Amino acid sequence: MHAHARHVMFALALLVTASGVALAGAPMAKGQAPGWYRMKLGDFEVTALSDGTADLPMDQLLTGTTPDKVKKALAAEFLTAPVETSVNAFLVNTGTKLVLIDTGAANLFGPTLGKLIVNLKASGYQPEQVDDICITHMHADHVGGLTAAGKAVFPKAVVHAAKAEAGFWLSEDNMKKAPEQMRNFFQGAMTSLKPYTDANKTQWFEGADVEIVPGLHALPTPGHTPGHTVYAIESKGERMVFWGDLLHVEAVQFADPSVTIQFDSDSKAAAPVRKKACADAVAKKHWVAVAHISFPGIGHVRPDGKGYEWVPANYTTKTGDAK
Repeated sequence: MHAHARHVMFALALLVTASGVALAGAPMAKGQAPGWYRMKLGDFEVTALSDGTADLPMDQLLTGTTPDKVKKALAAEFLTAPVETSVNAFLVNTGTKLVLIDTGAANLFGPTLGKLIVNLKASGYQPEQVDDICITHMHADHVGGLTAAGKAVFPKAVVHAAKAEAGFWLSEDNMKKAPEQMRNFFQGAMTSLKPYTDANKTQWFEGADVEIVPGLHALPTPGHTPGHTVYAIESKGERMVFWGDLLHVEAVQFADPSVTIQFDSDSKAAAPVRKKACADAVAKKHWVAVAHISFPGIGHVRPDGKGYEWVPANYTTKTGDAK
């Protein structure tokens, strides 16, 4: 290059640098990939659906421990309070039935949630295709997604929940007796379930082991709420148990399952139920899916000293297609 041309190019480079104009790179795109994750379980297909995340002050919410202990346990996993906490639901296709386990919060739990329907559609399904909905319990972040503007979001679906759960949260008398700060929980449940109860599309079950659809069973786990239920699916000898809110903070409650949370209706009952669920998951080596563990919330549990450890699922692209 001629000396004069080199001087001109150098001057232009200086001018561009001084003006702050970038010739390479791109502005940050922001956003996240659609919140769904799929795996096979025997002949069944399981799709985890994210309803979003919410920042929760776990150092203040957890009970049976101290804020300092919680902060230390969080720090060991490179977390701080408030903890960005996942809200997960799960879609099970048995081949004959499409079953949704919990429905997210919709607009009942703040602006960072309510993404379940967008992610359900992104995963390749439509709300109209859901045959059955299994509710682990009737807190707002599990039933809010049932209804939008007073109408059923899943028009074909029958909603299943424990009779004890429905009897508690859908009772006007119980709402009147509850502390004022808890009344929104009752109102949220009543509003969310109303289109389904009005249409006779609810089934309240009771019993130690109730088959909802072939291959999917409801198992009572009261404590977090009066009728809290976990659901177990089994296909070709493979098993997954959907824990709902048996556990909220992976970094704390696996190592010490005796730690409870202010959201528990009966913390003295909730802790033993959690310990038994952990012990069962270790003994049977089955899959576990949890509502508030970091998305997709699917993994295994293994023993670790006096407590347990969470082992997240290995990423898979083997979802049954031939591609």
